[in-house]
Amino acid sequence: MKILFVVNNFYASGNGLSASARRTVRYLKEAGEEVRVLSGRNHEAEEPQPDYVLGDFHVPVFDGLVQSHGYKFARTDISLIKEAVGWADVVHLEEPFLIQMAAARIAKNMGVPCTATYHLHPENMFCSINLGDWKFLNYNMLRAWRDFVFDYCTDIQCPTENVLERLQKFGFKSRLHLISNGIIPDPLIRDTIGPKDPSRPFLIVCIGRLAVEKDQPTLLEAMRYSKYARRIQLFFAGRGPEADAIKAQAHALYEEGIVAYEPKFEFRDRDGLRQLAAEADLYIHCATVEVEGLSALEALQQGVVPIIAEGELTATSQFALDDHSLFPTKDPKALAECIDYWLDHPEERSVMGLKYAESTEDYDIHKSIAALIDMFHQAIGDPA
Repeated sequence: MKILFVVNNFYASGNGLSASARRTVRYLKEAGEEVRVLSGRNHEAEEPQPDYVLGDFHVPVFDGLVQSHGYKFARTDISLIKEAVGWADVVHLEEPFLIQMAAARIAKNMGVPCTATYHLHPENMFCSINLGDWKFLNYNMLRAWRDFVFDYCTDIQCPTENVLERLQKFGFKSRLHLISNGIIPDPLIRDTIGPKDPSRPFLIVCIGRLAVEKDQPTLLEAMRYSKYARRIQLFFAGRGPEADAIKAQAHALYEEGIVAYEPKFEFRDRDGLRQLAAEADLYIHCATVEVEGLSALEALQQGVVPIIAEGELTATSQFALDDHSLFPTKDPKALAECIDYWLDHPEERSVMGLKYAESTEDYDIHKSIAALIDMFHQAIGDPA
């Protein structure tokens, strides 16, 4: 089966959508499928490059903001898109933007079936310009995505139940498939680190882009309500457009004496994140808008107990196994109560950490790839 992936920025580092696309393509190829990629150029290295290389599209006014999220848009090249679509048995769209609109129409005209993954909500974009709460704007953007991209697809991958229910309510016409984006199985390395010094600070880790919808400020504000605040070392692993503001808020907490250890900020690669999660006492996920949250799953593989924000547009809360691992979005007092509970109960935390590690087995990427391949076969009408 020849599968064409259409994505604006396939090689971007620090961007979850691009990382998920690369991982999926890699494992589809390992499963024996023939996959090509239509994307913008890889600006981070001379090689590798997409199979079909599109030029850059610079967004007027907002290009700097887009790039601060580790993202670039590709220019729509109709002749190149036609060439790529003509090669494929099925076209798979990773986003609902201009090149996907063009690819979907061209595929329909050429009789090539189209599928898609729903990777982001309109709110993911509009939070960056403080319009995430504008329901009229987000509603109409989702309607445009539906009408001009997704309804051209026979099948859509919904990474979580939260996404599937939203698309059903919104009247999407395509077949909807509940398929996680999946994580690469990693060995549990927590037990190889050795005993921890009881006098050391508690390590609390937050992984993800420093962006409005990730809501790291709620974790910082929670320190004002936690009885353990002066025994906690906060570690933010990520980068993004809100970095300066979040670092300033963190430094102010330290200057005020709320925390005794100045919060750390550092971007880490996959191995570095795995080591960090293995060393952590708690993992915090505050995002208010999240389609799945694979960074949380990857951390949970290392036996760390999470505390996850629960809200209408964040699906990551589905990973929680205990009410003490959930708090309402943007509620620092509730988050502080959860932090204090888990730090008060180290033995229970140790037991639950292993349960969380075991729970991630359901999200093994090999299971996701098998389900995606079935979805592609359905799209092309192949009973296999």
